[in-house]
Amino acid sequence: MLKRTFLLILVLALASLPGLALARPAAQLGTQQNEATFNFPNQITFTAQLTASSVIQSVVLEYGSEQLTCGEVVAKAFPEITPGTKVKASWRWDLRQSGSLPPGASIWWRWKAIDTSGQEFVSDTSTATWLDDIHKWQTLTDGDLRLHYYKGSNSFANSIMTAAKAGLALNAKDAGLKPDGIIDLYIYASTDDLREAVLYEPSWTGGQAFPDYNIVIIGINPNNSSEIDWGKDATVHELTHVLVGHLTFSCLGDVPTWLNEGLAVYSEGGLDPTSQKQLDAAIKQDKLLTVRSISGGFSEVPDKAYLSYSQSYSLVKFLVETYGQEKMTSLLTSLRDGTTIDAALQKIYGFDIDGLENAWRAAIGAPGHQLAAPTIQPTPTYVPTIVPFSGSQPQVTATPQVIPTSSFDGSNNPTPCASADPTIPSIPSLSDTPQWIWIASIVMILCCCVVAIVLIGIIIFFATRKRRQP
Repeated sequence: MLKRTFLLILVLALASLPGLALARPAAQLGTQQNEATFNFPNQITFTAQLTASSVIQSVVLEYGSEQLTCGEVVAKAFPEITPGTKVKASWRWDLRQSGSLPPGASIWWRWKAIDTSGQEFVSDTSTATWLDDIHKWQTLTDGDLRLHYYKGSNSFANSIMTAAKAGLALNAKDAGLKPDGIIDLYIYASTDDLREAVLYEPSWTGGQAFPDYNIVIIGINPNNSSEIDWGKDATVHELTHVLVGHLTFSCLGDVPTWLNEGLAVYSEGGLDPTSQKQLDAAIKQDKLLTVRSISGGFSEVPDKAYLSYSQSYSLVKFLVETYGQEKMTSLLTSLRDGTTIDAALQKIYGFDIDGLENAWRAAIGAPGHQLAAPTIQPTPTYVPTIVPFSGSQPQVTATPQVIPTSSFDGSNNPTPCASADPTIPSIPSLSDTPQWIWIASIVMILCCCVVAIVLIGIIIFFATRKRRQP
């Protein structure tokens, strides 16, 4: 009993010492009028009236959006307040400076208040959906899909939903791609309405996928049958980007553009006649783009951009229909795990990107891929340089060395006075030296000889004179 009493007194004594106080959990913060007001799509204003049992000295707003990230991302703002047990706080999030959020994104926020003693009071976390209040949105839900629209009949919404479900089924069958949560589709009644909902998008944007948010937005006129047909394909295309983005999400790896876009076009069911005609012409005229060149961003030149999409489709079609869905899924997961595209292809298919290019070209009847033209590779060679008055190290000069490639046969060896590369200057011959240089050189040599003779004469004169002295 005495031992327990002693321990209790010791704990209380330690807790009363400065700097050794036991940690206190964050207390609950009273909130009133806690809301986020939207000025869509430009700004979000957070306001609240906060109350605590002690004087609030400062306030911190923590906020963010629900999305896939490599780690917890919490933004903080520090609104100015008048200290007291009851304070008003307000802060504005300007998306024109920080970057736009996709329509339908879920935002969250909470308030922290710190009193004069340093104790923190924390409010509950609040959430809201970032969406304009101009349109009267309706929602159609089916399995993993939620379709939101504000114009058009129920049959229009059902037709888009049917196409989206078919796209999900095709992706699961051919590439092993499946949703891992609800995907929201926001259908705007025109591309103009869509561009007004997202900041800083190109003028030609008709649809966009946001894999980090599980959101797709598309502009489709419900009163135009041809645009509805386009919209069905576009919906499947963008849904595929969401599926690929989720399956391959990683802070380690990256998916080449030809694979990402190729899967999206393949999921639509194939190329339209115009795109197929362009691809056929490129094959016949040997004007295909290299696979490595479409691994990054596509060209901004329209013809090359369209051909990039068509080639990407053809590459994915070749891989899926030749080697099967399981290997395609393995390729995507390998990229997610940080494997490079060359290493992943080699491991799963037995060839790298260049090997893929040759196998694909052979399958579609295109000419084989030619290697790059010959290049000059500088090889460092140490050349001793005498520096009599400084401690400098010998200088390094580059000696050009020809590296043979497929277009270099090695039959023509460079002559001593001619470079193997036209960009490297030739060594001048003696006959190319200007005449005035010869004359100046001869005069300088003669002057040096005269000076030497005079000096020798003076030395001999003084030496002879010294000998004759008694």
